[in-house]
Amino acid sequence: MADETGIPRLLAIMAALRDPKSGCPWDIEQNFGTIAPYTIEEAHEVADAIAREAWDELPGELGDLLLQVVFHAQMADEAGMFGFDDVVKAVSDKLISRHPHVFGDESRDKSAEQQVKDWEAIKAQERAAKAEKGVLDGVALGLPALSRALKLQNRAARVGFDWPGPQDVLAKIQEEAAELVEARETTDHAHQTEEFGDLLFVMANLARHLDIDPEEALRSANAKFTRRFRSIEAQLAAEGRRPEDSNLAEMDALWDKAKAAERA
Repeated sequence: MADETGIPRLLAIMAALRDPKSGCPWDIEQNFGTIAPYTIEEAHEVADAIAREAWDELPGELGDLLLQVVFHAQMADEAGMFGFDDVVKAVSDKLISRHPHVFGDESRDKSAEQQVKDWEAIKAQERAAKAEKGVLDGVALGLPALSRALKLQNRAARVGFDWPGPQDVLAKIQEEAAELVEARETTDHAHQTEEFGDLLFVMANLARHLDIDPEEALRSANAKFTRRFRSIEAQLAAEGRRPEDSNLAEMDALWDKAKAAERA
């Protein structure tokens, strides 16, 4: 193992960790279900490093994400399903088949928009080959709910099931918000949760019509909230106090002060 480098070294390390006799007890006990949440978490940490432009952290975060692929491939290999080479072959074949303008005879003289349409057409052919006949077939259940909402809406929009424009979606948002208010006053928690989900789903649709990435927008809102609340903490700390020593009216005034400072 010491003489190996690159991917072979990583594969050898993973195999050693999973060795039933000499491996790590924690690694040996894992399965696809227990590792999947870590895979999602590591993907988010890659996105976080990019958002923060923490380029010195990115190699490590990408390595953590690569480890997830290797971990899944090792477990699959042990079960006789497939191995890491099969994973590499699958993605390589997919890239070649979906880029006929690079690896085939098609012209590269097309717009990015046309390339997206061609990509979707090829994906549709792939879904048909897998016997996925429904428009929404193949949209992964394990996606984050907001991302899955966008994919479902995009699929439906391709066959004409879509609002004509943002104004129609805004009207629907008002309708769903009113239904949520009514549910809060007249129904149980389960129905309130349903109405809240409907409102979030339509908000995702508005983001799509406005060409806004809702995940990015919410990440930005989270970062803004964090900055401004920390400003509240800092202003109170300068007086030898903490948020729990203050009250809502005072903290709201400090929030407005932080907001004004950012805008200035």
